Amino acid sequence: MARKFAQKEDFCYLCPMKPHFQYSYDINGINAESLADCCLHLICLEGEGSFVYNERCFHFVKNSLVVVPTPCKIKNIAVVEGSKFEWFAAPTRFLQGLLPSNNYSIGGSISLNANPVIPLSDNDAQRFLNDIRRIKERLNDADFRFYVEIMGSLCLTMIYDIFEFHAQYYGAVNHTDRAGYIVSKLMNLLSTGICRTEREMRYYAERLHVSPKYLSATVRRMTGRSVTSYIDSYAVPLLKDFLDDHRLSITQICEMMNFTTLSYFSRYCKKHLAMSPQKYRKSLQPK
Repeated sequence: MARKFAQKEDFCYLCPMKPHFQYSYDINGINAESLADCCLHLICLEGEGSFVYNERCFHFVKNSLVVVPTPCKIKNIAVVEGSKFEWFAAPTRFLQGLLPSNNYSIGGSISLNANPVIPLSDNDAQRFLNDIRRIKERLNDADFRFYVEIMGSLCLTMIYDIFEFHAQYYGAVNHTDRAGYIVSKLMNLLSTGICRTEREMRYYAERLHVSPKYLSATVRRMTGRSVTSYIDSYAVPLLKDFLDDHRLSITQICEMMNFTTLSYFSRYCKKHLAMSPQKYRKSLQPK
């Protein structure tokens, strides 16, 4: 297979306060350092090629959809001469924040980490292409007041289409091996809302009767994400709900979520909401 090096037009948006999106036609850029925290979505329009991901080689042809949550792990990209691609990348954290925690994304992310290539029909390939081209059309609208919300809505449409493609091709995602069982049990625990008061990985390792090291390595290997990121993806929506309820004081929320001090609670908010709990509440008020 001949390696392709031709550089093509690349669309990119980067702002300190807004998500970093990239759109391109050059497959050789899919493992760039700038995509380290992004999720890649690529469609093969013509030709074929291959790449190595998680020490396994994957082949793709026309209408293949490639979804990789950690594109920096992609190696040995090779394509035949004349192949054509389009791809879109967005911050993984931004995409995760668009979806409720208890959805198909959990099982789907496990499956995609094991096999990131989904063959599509002509109609589905065109549907996905339409999704990402609509996103591309709005990349330069960063000055719009609701730019992040617009991009989130367009990305959400793309994500649900991908879920549908994945479900059609792979069917229900089931894991009967020990690693899959552990990940499934962790997600079941998190879906109960226990993360409202328990946000330490050690707690979940003890509940699952495994070591924190084993739990961390297993979840990372199966999903490409950390245990902490899953805990936070369940805990942060709860935090937002409490802050949205003005009947609750900041101190009450701190106690309800089992934070040891108000300063620790404030640091947690700043990390996940980019502002203190007081400022977050103020941001909800009509201007």
